[in-house]
Amino acid sequence: MLSRTADHLFWMARYMERAENTARMLDVNYQTSLLPQSADMAEQGWQGLLSISELSWSFQQKYRELTPRNVMDFMVRDETNPSSILCCLRAARENARAVRGALTTEVWETQNQTWLEFNRLLKEGRFERDPSMIFEWVKYRSHLSRGVTVGTMLQDEAMHFLRVGTFLERADNTARLLDVKFHALSSEYFGNGNVKETQEVDFYHWSAILRSVSGFEIYRKVYRNVIRPELVAELLILRPDMPRSLAACLNEVVANLEPVANQQSAETLRRAGRLRADLQYGRIDEILATGLHAYLTQFMDRVNDLGAGIGRDFLVPVAA
Repeated sequence: MLSRTADHLFWMARYMERAENTARMLDVNYQTSLLPQSADMAEQGWQGLLSISELSWSFQQKYRELTPRNVMDFMVRDETNPSSILCCLRAARENARAVRGALTTEVWETQNQTWLEFNRLLKEGRFERDPSMIFEWVKYRSHLSRGVTVGTMLQDEAMHFLRVGTFLERADNTARLLDVKFHALSSEYFGNGNVKETQEVDFYHWSAILRSVSGFEIYRKVYRNVIRPELVAELLILRPDMPRSLAACLNEVVANLEPVANQQSAETLRRAGRLRADLQYGRIDEILATGLHAYLTQFMDRVNDLGAGIGRDFLVPVAA
């Protein structure tokens, strides 16, 4: 496969996943903001959303005041924010258009219709009237995109690069979400001993994290217990049967990198396998003993390094 084609497929999947992740976090934060809570906690939640996406500085350059409406406008439809849902859906569609021949008709039409329909919904004022409806719609379209891709495309190199892009982006987002949400309670988290949460923080904070990754019902099924921070961390880091956990994401990344391996990708594949092995054989008490923030920061650095290696080995066109 041409590296240029692989590049477009990889980034099409990443941008679609990023749009969904942004919609998930905004939806949960918007729903939580409607519940009784202190002004400080409400502001902390919106600030946390910007921190997760590393958009705090960009937001401050454009908006004087941190309000729910300003944050949602910035992260949903601001064309100057490359990580906004609008820009992500446009980038996904443009990457799909560039490799139209590598996609099935169903995949292309899903991407194209998502972009056109999203613009129509914004023009009709749906976002102002019901933000949650927009967020749910974006999540649904992302699910539809993945389903159509798996259900209609040949399981060849094109599919592998789409899957690698999806799960690399998902791993990065889950790590960022965990890091910011745990960091909001303490400069470093080593377990239950050093954090004294109020009941408000206990329930709303941890349930919001789980709901943002569709993990609330899964947590209840797996642990059958009250929501405990260390178990939330274990579920979203080490459980391979949790679809959005770091372990599950790295399993998929390695599984889809192996079939497309080439002569120069041995080191990238080794690093991906090493990262997967650390998650496969890791224990949450060991992770917490060294500090969750330090662990997640290192994980994100390794994921970024892995993304750079994939780009170097597979996606960057070789100069003639």
